[in-house]
Amino acid sequence: MTFEFRSLIFGIVTLLAFFLILADISEVEEEIGNHEGAWKLSFHSSESQSSRNGATEPGPTLPAVVGDLGRGINNSIESPSSDWRFNRSLSNIIRKSILKFLDAEKDISVLKGNLKPGDTIHYIFDRESTMNVSETLYQLIPKVSPMKKQHYRQCAIVGNSGILLKSRCGAEIDSHDFVIRCNLAPVEEYRADVGRRTSLVTMNPSVVQRAFQDLASSHWRERFLERLSSLNGSVLWIPSFMAKGGEERVQWASELILRHGINVRTAFPSLRLLHAVRGYWLTNKVPIKRPTTGLLMYTLATRFCEEIHLYGFWPFSLGPNGLPVKYHYYDSLTYEYRAQSSPHSMPVEFRALKRLHSQGALKLHTGECNARS
Repeated sequence: MTFEFRSLIFGIVTLLAFFLILADISEVEEEIGNHEGAWKLSFHSSESQSSRNGATEPGPTLPAVVGDLGRGINNSIESPSSDWRFNRSLSNIIRKSILKFLDAEKDISVLKGNLKPGDTIHYIFDRESTMNVSETLYQLIPKVSPMKKQHYRQCAIVGNSGILLKSRCGAEIDSHDFVIRCNLAPVEEYRADVGRRTSLVTMNPSVVQRAFQDLASSHWRERFLERLSSLNGSVLWIPSFMAKGGEERVQWASELILRHGINVRTAFPSLRLLHAVRGYWLTNKVPIKRPTTGLLMYTLATRFCEEIHLYGFWPFSLGPNGLPVKYHYYDSLTYEYRAQSSPHSMPVEFRALKRLHSQGALKLHTGECNARS
């Protein structure tokens, strides 16, 4: 087969995939529109003058963000648990809509049948740069999806905001059937507030550098191994193919897992996952940039979780009491939530999740929990 013929075939397949994605988006928009407004993720103001006058010119997708809205938003979220009711029908609508874009059971990880050692992969955010699948990495790619045929009644997704400190939510988080955590955050010393149980945890390659000093000494290698060993059979989700710069760290981590026989089930997200998740939210008029890990996990969890509870999601520098809230509960890093240079749209994502909370599709926990003995 000539190079020109292969190029022609590749071009045809690419065009077909593009048109199928467009068809999916149109179908989802039509389906959502047919639910008579049961699920509205667009944040048009119902009180605007244009709406009252029947004007056709749309208002802004999101209300203007002025200052730090942490305090006001929290007051509208937190209510007695007896006032929040799980909306099962809405949750099912969302699940079916997301399935038009991605299937978490399949997209949560590439499989051995999809790749082989030596394959060249273009990074998702850096298409001009490539990486080769090493033999070590290939050994950790699963044969079947770690979430194949999994279903749980209640799931907790634990973000890393400092809003968790002094929350006493640890026991409540651990009581869920499936617990998802982000970026290999420490739990043992904060277990009263964040719990310690882990079913799935993400690990961006940058975590190896930031939290474990690039494994530069035996001390940090031991710390890293200790953290991995504590996962004890959990799914370790490593976004290896997202951006240039993490390949070496993924290789180090892979070698340590194999050499020491660490009991984790590794997963490496599919190459289409991030764009599919972003496309889903954009179609529903939530103008995000790159989805945060928390939003990715919520979107995936709708596939295998019936009722989803979110903890540690708070993209504001002030809490409901007006006091400062740390970016992470476990370190002193700071973050400009609304900086134009930020790759994420955290306040925008939060507003979407808040809206879903108010409609009963999920539950946001941003206050203290009832401590259990």
